[in-house]
Amino acid sequence: MTMFKILVVDDEVDFMETIVKRLKRRNLDAQGVTSGEAALKILNEKRFDVVLLDVKMPGGMDGIEVLRAIKFKQPLVEVLLLTGHASVETSIEGMKLGAFDYLLKPVKLEDLLAKMTGALERKAGHDKKIREAKIQERIP
Repeated sequence: MTMFKILVVDDEVDFMETIVKRLKRRNLDAQGVTSGEAALKILNEKRFDVVLLDVKMPGGMDGIEVLRAIKFKQPLVEVLLLTGHASVETSIEGMKLGAFDYLLKPVKLEDLLAKMTGALERKAGHDKKIREAKIQERIP
């Protein structure tokens, strides 16, 4: 699997730490935070390719609010929504806001890796189109 940067955002510390450890064991650059506010702060400081984002988080911001902010600040970051509480309305709203996909917890690592690969491929496609457009701007 290609090396890319992953941010895991989940208020369940054990879940977040387990996912980060499992991704790192596969030599992936993964980092975790436990709140939406912490996710937005770190996204101001570092670039990530994929964000695994819990939908239901107590406190100030839920996952949909965080998704909206991520897509505003860094539209090319691909976001995978994770939840233990299935909600068709939330998944539809998340997809409308630009989430790549929606997965139910507990998620198998292989399924998660497959979705992340798809998200990375979509991001790479967007990046390529932007580079090509910039090249076209320079050609008289």
